[in-house]
Amino acid sequence: MSLQVDLDEIAFVSETSLTIRGPRRRTTVPKEVVEHLSLGDGDRVRWIVFRDGKVLIVAAGAPAQKAARPKRRR
Repeated sequence: MSLQVDLDEIAFVSETSLTIRGPRRRTTVPKEVVEHLSLGDGDRVRWIVFRDGKVLIVAAGAPAQKAARPKRRR
């Protein structure tokens, strides 16, 4: 699979580090990407991995609304 890219279509290129702590994996989404995709806290991103090793990351939308829980009385 070859990927042809029109350089005029590229808005931003960056690299980030991966942090691994036990079973948890984390990476930082660059500020420019967050702003370009209008991402907010809790929003989801979808990682699409191609067989040739390329990865496409796209905004997957806001999280599903959690059912309202009754407040606990103390």
